[in-house]
Amino acid sequence: MTIELQQFHPANDRRALGRFVSLPFKLFGDNPKWVPPLKLQVREDLNTHKNPFYRHADIVLWNAVQNGEYVGRIAAVHDERHNEFHKENTGFFGFFECIDDQGVANALFDAATDWLRERGLDKVRGPANPSFNHTVGLQVSAYDHKPYIMMAQNPAYYERLVENHGFGKAKDLLAYEMTVYHEFPPRMTKLADRLVKKNQVTCRYIDMKRFNEELKLIRDLYNASWEKNWGFVPMDDTEFDHMAKSLKSMIWKELCIIAEKEGEAIGFILCLPDINEILVRNRNGRLFPFGLFRLLFGLRSSIGALTRTRVVTLGVKSKFRRTGVMNLLCLEAHRSSLKLGLKFGELSWVLEDNKDMVNIAELTCKGGPYKRYRVFDKALPPA
Repeated sequence: MTIELQQFHPANDRRALGRFVSLPFKLFGDNPKWVPPLKLQVREDLNTHKNPFYRHADIVLWNAVQNGEYVGRIAAVHDERHNEFHKENTGFFGFFECIDDQGVANALFDAATDWLRERGLDKVRGPANPSFNHTVGLQVSAYDHKPYIMMAQNPAYYERLVENHGFGKAKDLLAYEMTVYHEFPPRMTKLADRLVKKNQVTCRYIDMKRFNEELKLIRDLYNASWEKNWGFVPMDDTEFDHMAKSLKSMIWKELCIIAEKEGEAIGFILCLPDINEILVRNRNGRLFPFGLFRLLFGLRSSIGALTRTRVVTLGVKSKFRRTGVMNLLCLEAHRSSLKLGLKFGELSWVLEDNKDMVNIAELTCKGGPYKRYRVFDKALPPA
């Protein structure tokens, strides 16, 4: 069967972009466990005029058509800052969605890899939607579990489609789940409390009334804490502010906690309430006519309305990393979650070879990962 690929730039073809954004609703809309994304957010992630990520990255999109039906999509991304920071020559694929048809998948991957190869890149990695500072990885286990906020969701056959095109595992990203109302590990509690008494480390909530000032503090902590992580690319002021402000409406101050020592900010933890519990009921992916976010804001003061939270970021400056500050931040987040009536939490994603974070996750969540996401890569021959 003939497969037609329609290439376009997101800024130049509104109709094609609409089909691109709507495709997963066509493919998975009948699955009650599928959590529909907010179409407005997907468009924001692809907005090359307003999203500062595209000041240092180029993107191109494809829709796949077979027998008059839209059956797949993919993006190719060339992020110059990633390659400068990591001394690589790598491109990325992302926003991949497809029917269970290897021919369609191959056509999409061929288009993306050819475009990247023509730009002189020698490796392709993904999925990154559109970068590691956004949604990343392909779900490769625990398909019956609904995803937490800002985590990928896809059917099991995607792994086969990717591997059959010659991609191999680059890295696994782990997700750990904990039951909030269970006791926090006593040993970790003692270590955290001792840290407060002996080292004069204190914790406080983010001050939402001073949000812009707090952003600078958190941005510096974020970039300093993550700079050695695989795949991480530091965000400049504009890019970080853009992402933070898009999340501002979802931040509960009790779940964004900063650790300080003698007036110096040394670490922070950011947990977000899992709005996927609401989005799963919003089957069309639109904000209107129901005013979804107005509904969400109203839930802020209603204890028990949301039951899940996700640890999005946990970072500590390197010289304090093995002093117990991570324990303390996790404990304070656990205490806040209890007060807010939350029942479950996810710590994700954690690099499989980040021993410090794996140890914290396994102690906090009392066990191994319950879900895995995989990043794939593939060498590109010269054009």
